[in-house]
Amino acid sequence: MGSTASLSPLDAAPVRFDTKIAVLLRTDLEPWQRLNVTAFLVSGLGATVPEVVGEPYEDADGVGYLPMFRQPVLVFEGTKETLTAAHERALSRALPRAVFTADLFSTGNDRDNRAAVRAVPTAELDLVGLAVYGPRNGVDKVLKGARMHP
Repeated sequence: MGSTASLSPLDAAPVRFDTKIAVLLRTDLEPWQRLNVTAFLVSGLGATVPEVVGEPYEDADGVGYLPMFRQPVLVFEGTKETLTAAHERALSRALPRAVFTADLFSTGNDRDNRAAVRAVPTAELDLVGLAVYGPRNGVDKVLKGARMHP
């Protein structure tokens, strides 16, 4: 039987991050859409905000795995109006953000996705998802009116 290393009180203390990764989903999405939108949105943050990504993983046999975010991704939901307001607040705070519009459900590749977003003025985007990253209190203000995803 293997021995277990004991944790010091500092190691056992919960880790609090001064930043937050959050995804806001529109409440009327189907379950498969919620998962798809979340995955797409957070991929944008990982690709452009390198400090959110931790170190690669490795199991006890030395098999390597890709690095993941170094902190939790919190998922919220809200109405179309909540998403629009959150988007405006994220823009005004210049927070790193990713958007997913309803039009993207009918495209099948990255080129067409980007063209679909580019074709619509900012104020007219039919948002179904938004990801934001930044200081915890700033992200909280962006998400005002949203609730944690059940």
